[in-house]
Amino acid sequence: MTEAVAALVDRMGELLAPLEADRDPARFFLGVYLRTTVAVGAAIDAGAFEDPAWVEEWDVDFAGLYLDALTAHRRDPASAPWPWRLAFGARPDLPPEAHVLLGMNAHINYDLPQSLVRVVPPLEFDTPATLVMRGRDHERIDRVLASRVAAEDGELHRAGGRRTRLDRLLAPVNRTASQVFLRESRRKVWANAAALDRARRRGPEVAAARLAELEAAAAARVDDLLRPGPVLVRLAVRGFGVTLG
Repeated sequence: MTEAVAALVDRMGELLAPLEADRDPARFFLGVYLRTTVAVGAAIDAGAFEDPAWVEEWDVDFAGLYLDALTAHRRDPASAPWPWRLAFGARPDLPPEAHVLLGMNAHINYDLPQSLVRVVPPLEFDTPATLVMRGRDHERIDRVLASRVAAEDGELHRAGGRRTRLDRLLAPVNRTASQVFLRESRRKVWANAAALDRARRRGPEVAAARLAELEAAAAARVDDLLRPGPVLVRLAVRGFGVTLG
């Protein structure tokens, strides 16, 4: 594991310990994220990416946005970004899977386009070959995530997830759905990152306004997932991601 990824894993572990001690439901998403980060680090070491240095930079930057939001929430819940305020403020009695889904949604829809713009400069957005290579490495990250779904399903069950016989029967369907949602959100994330890139070229005020639009859209998506009713049905109808106009 590279030094930067190892430092990220250490930071996650330091934040996870008090969450577990407090029985804070935020521990579920952070636990999944920590194990996934270890898997991404192993994939980097194994040479799974075309540009491992860029993937490492992106991995650390992307995770940092979430960890900063979590730290802000622990200090003052009102100071976290809007999508994260909703995700962190969800009812503690929701099953672990629900807390993980809310965290994933806020992180992918709100944090990921921001991180891509931070690690993909304007020149690379203007260079199709480079942008396509970045997209391929993004797909490889998604494969690492998809490979973890079954294992994380077991981890969440041990953490207290409530499983009926129907849940167990539907597990393969849910895992397939997870992969579909990742592919769908990837397309929207890149479109939103391109929108943020265009905005930053027009100046800080335009960039800030566009980011505020993304924050509102991502928050609305988290809020939709918090409504009572069949979440998977709503995801199937409306999708996992959000799209900037």
